[in-house]
Amino acid sequence: MPRLRHALLAAVALPLAVRAQRPRVAAPPVAPPATSAAPVIIPAFEDPRIHDVVAAISSSRIERDIRTLVGFGTRHTMSDTLSPTRGIGAARRWIVAEFRKISADCGGCLEVRYVSDVVKASPQTRMREDVQVVNVVAIQRGATEPGRYVLLSGDIDSRVTDVLNATADAPGANDNASGVAAVLEAARVLTRHRPDASIVYAALAGEEQGLFGGEIVARTAKAEGWRLDAVINNDMVGNIRGITGNVSNLTARVFAPGLPATTSAAELRRILTTGGELDTPSRQLARYIARVADTYCPNLSVEIIYRLDRYGRGGHHTPFFNEGAPAVRLMETHEDYTRQHQDLRTVDGVAYGDVLEGVDFAYAARVTGLDAATLLSLAMAPAAPDSVTIRGAVQPSTTLRWKASPAADLAGYRVYWRKPTDARWTRSRWVGNVTEVTLPNVIIDDHFFGVAAVDREGHESLVAFPR
Repeated sequence: MPRLRHALLAAVALPLAVRAQRPRVAAPPVAPPATSAAPVIIPAFEDPRIHDVVAAISSSRIERDIRTLVGFGTRHTMSDTLSPTRGIGAARRWIVAEFRKISADCGGCLEVRYVSDVVKASPQTRMREDVQVVNVVAIQRGATEPGRYVLLSGDIDSRVTDVLNATADAPGANDNASGVAAVLEAARVLTRHRPDASIVYAALAGEEQGLFGGEIVARTAKAEGWRLDAVINNDMVGNIRGITGNVSNLTARVFAPGLPATTSAAELRRILTTGGELDTPSRQLARYIARVADTYCPNLSVEIIYRLDRYGRGGHHTPFFNEGAPAVRLMETHEDYTRQHQDLRTVDGVAYGDVLEGVDFAYAARVTGLDAATLLSLAMAPAAPDSVTIRGAVQPSTTLRWKASPAADLAGYRVYWRKPTDARWTRSRWVGNVTEVTLPNVIIDDHFFGVAAVDREGHESLVAFPR
């Protein structure tokens, strides 16, 4: 056995020794490992410039504007139009002058004009005589998509108990000097920027008589071919004390309507079968506003209410909604009805009337910051994806498809989904610049889905629900 082991070791050692004596030959070059794909950079929704916009909103300027509007005595739709100091005529001329000052400061970036029409006298219109309802509109043209618009509105007019009383003092401090002041202040701050889409700042008239100003501007927008991505109606954004005694400056309400009356029978059948009544464009806008509040307004949260407006009440977002635009009402959470539509009086120790004492200017500024952040986010973002479709019946995965966005600065898309019991989007995935994606093991029956377009700076569109 020792001899055998020795022989085996010698047989193994000989080839090793021979190999060691052979000249060394350079090994053939080895191809380097394939370079891994560049890391995926996912654009962030948050933009530091929008934080600066919110910080620039001035409560003192808002207070000044509200006091000026109250100083016109009444802004009733049928009030004096010739006086330089009293009535709706003086008020709208002052608003025009303010927009022109803002435009001068930004090198003429605003197109300021009146948009008007005659409303005939009748019991239905709550007009004693034919009235020229005059709105003030200022347009900040977008840099790359001037035909796409986002619109912010507030109501010029005020009233007392009798909707036909055009002469009594009607300060309208909160309803709705606060809304007009928010529009003016948003314009002052946002005109320092040049977003892709156009921004419309609108002071609308005839609201208390029947939403006539909004109807006139909505018709004008349709006739001129505006592609309205969003309409935010500020109607009462300054009160923090409710009729029940609640006091809070930390929340705002967004009233988000569902299906318009113009919904076709075929579309209604589809929605009743596959869902979508909670995912109308107006409700996507409400969710977007809530997300903006979470991102840029740390001391203000949004309560989304799936309703056109409060019971028996109305607002100027309604005509735009009826024309098919995503439109919502943004307002205070707590209302004091003793300060709305009331003659100035004191009864049993209760002071009635919409006076300055009922406005919290810091809160109005906070809501205006939310306005401005939402408008700029949307105006900088691409339009929502077009023609989103979905499939996945009796399958373990869900597939979404959409048309490619024409936006020059598009980075890609984010897909959203949520459980039917969730009010807001809870899950999402960045999918890059594609037009189709499959979500493995996400069952179509158990979720609602949507797609948003995102630019290279992270600005994100409204979510488009599959149709």
